Amino acid sequence: MPTIRHDTLPLNGLDLHVAQVGSGPPLLLLHGWPEFWLTWEPVMTRLSERFTCIAPDLRGFGRTGKPDAGPNDKVGPKAHVQDMLALLDALGLDRVGVVSHDVGAYVAQGLAHAAPERLEGLFFFDCPYGGIGPRLGAPENLREIWYQSFHLMPYAAELVGSSREACKTYVGGILRHWSGPNPHAFDDVIEDFVDNFLQPGNLQGGFDWYLSQNAGRIAMIRGEAPVPKPIAVPTCIRWGDSSPLFPYAWTDRLPEYFSNLDLAPFPGAAHFPHREKPDAAAAEIARFFSR
Repeated sequence: MPTIRHDTLPLNGLDLHVAQVGSGPPLLLLHGWPEFWLTWEPVMTRLSERFTCIAPDLRGFGRTGKPDAGPNDKVGPKAHVQDMLALLDALGLDRVGVVSHDVGAYVAQGLAHAAPERLEGLFFFDCPYGGIGPRLGAPENLREIWYQSFHLMPYAAELVGSSREACKTYVGGILRHWSGPNPHAFDDVIEDFVDNFLQPGNLQGGFDWYLSQNAGRIAMIRGEAPVPKPIAVPTCIRWGDSSPLFPYAWTDRLPEYFSNLDLAPFPGAAHFPHREKPDAAAAEIARFFSR
């Protein structure tokens, strides 16, 4: 197995941790919640002979610095975009391919709007976007999105982090549920995930994303989210066909948001194809970025 190297880079006002492996054209892999760089390890090792895989811990997550100890509602996509542009500059990379999902998908879309000239292409596993609209808050979906409201509570991080058992029950339960037909996808790393989220600031750091996105979420549910200019960067989206969180039917408006789009379902997977089906996930990434 190739050796993954780890670096911590001082940039944009924080120490940003990044894991890297491989050689060849660079791919920037952007994780979601409740994740950190380790979620990408299966595809990183499979792609390392063809690509340089770069997996940072986003601001507030993993080993990356926590500049704010308490709740912070100023860490939305724009802040993460500036962090990622600073990372590309620090690594001396003019252009990269971006692989993302969940929180990372919002960051990738922000990068495409802010600096399309830095991107070779965009690849998403699932892709939360404004076109989901009021369906996000439909009564039949409230059972799935309750966590987004819970994360706004000032006691949420303290409660989830009150013991190792509590953290494992919460994070592990979400990972299993969102993995749909593949509930054991994270079994081999669940203790590493619990270790990660029990580090000081990591739970609140992740919950800060939801604090920062709450106004946008409400606008989406009200049907008031503005439709931005379509992203012209070549885009491939493989959307799990078994996701309890983001049904495949919600892909219907993606062509309004991406003008150069290759969209297809990802069979037999839910929210985490990169963990649930890493062989197929790596093959799809390699196919797109070798086009």
